[in-house]
Amino acid sequence: MTWMLFAVIVMALLFDFVNGWNDSANAIATVVSTRVLSPLVAIIYAAILNFFGALISERVAETIGGGLVDASAVTPNVILTAMIAAAGWVAWCTILGLPISGSHALIGGLIGSTLVHSSMSWDCLQWAGINKVILAMFVSPVLGFIGGFVLLVLIYWTTYRMTRKTVMAIFKPLQILSSGFVALTHGMNDAQKVMGVITLALFTSGKINSINVPVWVKLLCAVAMALGTAAGGWKVIRTLGTKLAHIRPVEGFAAETAAGLVLSIAAAIGVPVSTTHTITGSILGVGSAYRARAVKWGIGKKIIYAWVFTLPVTAIISGILGFIFR
Repeated sequence: MTWMLFAVIVMALLFDFVNGWNDSANAIATVVSTRVLSPLVAIIYAAILNFFGALISERVAETIGGGLVDASAVTPNVILTAMIAAAGWVAWCTILGLPISGSHALIGGLIGSTLVHSSMSWDCLQWAGINKVILAMFVSPVLGFIGGFVLLVLIYWTTYRMTRKTVMAIFKPLQILSSGFVALTHGMNDAQKVMGVITLALFTSGKINSINVPVWVKLLCAVAMALGTAAGGWKVIRTLGTKLAHIRPVEGFAAETAAGLVLSIAAAIGVPVSTTHTITGSILGVGSAYRARAVKWGIGKKIIYAWVFTLPVTAIISGILGFIFR
């Protein structure tokens, strides 16, 4: 293994770590804000399920590894600059407390560095795969919003004759299950992306003969994602759990269940979607179903700005780094 390939793998795992750091809020923000679980227990719970979720499927990893850019235009140098740009952007946004899409940071970095390496030849991009990602970027939060809204309305209709104490007794344990569902599907989706990148680096370096994820890559990515989740991005957790909308166990269960369903379907068909976009959309959906004024739309606007800028900013940063590295 050359030093460059080793650097690529280390940087990809670092990105996996900071992605888990930012995305820990996706699974545990609501369950912590409702005090159903303590922060420490929630983080350990999410980290374990992230690890096992990362080992379940390879469909998203195959899309990232072979469905976005032409493998012949990719070198370890290209992947290294992409990972530096993506990891730096995600870490900075986590420090600011902004929940962003690590998926789009990674994809933007990969597109920008590949274009620079190929002297801005747009033919090096696999537009079918990129269009799928862009479509999912807009569809997943909408589906999360609709799912959270509809599910919460159904729950209200079902439980409106129950006392508050009874409802809390039912939905506190259910929210623990729904939180675990999001953590598991997050591992199935987000950790797969780094597996795909490392597999692509191994393939283009001639270390493997096909875009099939080696077992040791699965394990490394699962561990990195779990450790990042265990680190806990507390500012992001507060943003999603308390600043965005009023959340009780009922709303938390509805939001997490809706998001988990969207993520599991996406992982099954191999579409890399943003866990952050999906859970944020579902939180906005349940907040709107509870009471539109319960949603702090100003916070939501900042999050949307971060979403919009993530892919182009990481593409530009990785492109600049590509020029420097060349």
